[in-house]
Amino acid sequence: MTGYIIKRTFYALVVVWAVATIVFFMLRAVPGDPFRAMLADVDPAAAEVLRRKFGMDRPVYVQYFLWFGRIVQGDLGNSVYGSNVAVSRIIREAFPRTIALSTLAFLISLLLAISAGVISAIKKHTFLDHVFTFVAFIGLSMPDFWLGIILIIVFAVKLHWMPAIGYVPLSEGMWPWLSHLILPAIAIGTPFSAIIARMTRSAMLEVLQSDYIMVARAKGLRERTVIFTHALRNALIPVITVVGIAFALLMSGAVIVENVFAIKGLGRVLIQGILNRDYPVVQGAILVVSVIFVFTNLLVDLLYTIIDPRIRYQ
Repeated sequence: MTGYIIKRTFYALVVVWAVATIVFFMLRAVPGDPFRAMLADVDPAAAEVLRRKFGMDRPVYVQYFLWFGRIVQGDLGNSVYGSNVAVSRIIREAFPRTIALSTLAFLISLLLAISAGVISAIKKHTFLDHVFTFVAFIGLSMPDFWLGIILIIVFAVKLHWMPAIGYVPLSEGMWPWLSHLILPAIAIGTPFSAIIARMTRSAMLEVLQSDYIMVARAKGLRERTVIFTHALRNALIPVITVVGIAFALLMSGAVIVENVFAIKGLGRVLIQGILNRDYPVVQGAILVVSVIFVFTNLLVDLLYTIIDPRIRYQ
């Protein structure tokens, strides 16, 4: 197992390096640079000074090796905008908001999805199953930004139950923190909960038809024990894969929803960096996103061995 983890970690680092390298050269392939956009029409000389200061007057391959050398040392560089603020500081300020929002959305979606999927499988082809199926398809069909706007109109504007926009840190109180996250978490988590619910239902239906489930029932085991001890645990293998991808997507930053609710998380930082052509911010944000994706996939592979002891990695 240790050898497998070391090998997968090495491959993960190679993937992160490849993604960061591709992003670096793709940004430079776009005509122009942020300094021309800011100052070329106002003060071309000042734009040239800034270009030299950030090293963008050098050949691209020189810029790449300088940038890669700083990355190895943990230096993501400074933002072109924002008075030379360090990119690591921008990400450090945005990341806790994304973690809080995505974790709450993940817990909501997982709780609703697993429950709905199990009930739909147990009550196959009943009215309850049809209701959950219909709700799941509705959830898949609704764009998260549209749902977010509807939630704002209903619960913030009409009912005044929740704040419409913004983020409050946990240090200012549990309810102010939670109240600012509930609506965006529901907006983000609904589509994912629909996907996980359908996957859980399909996996449970397949497992419930297995021979060992019939043997367990023939032995007189309680239905609750059969469902949750024998069926659900074996059905979680394919579900965990979908859950891992969903969690990685949530942790990468819900770009549109963060903009709808004016939460300056990782997704919003990335969008602003792209719009401003702020190369260091875009490169740093995508580097963090790629790390989240590849190591979440590694964690999912390791969870397989916990759920099913028969799975062993050599």
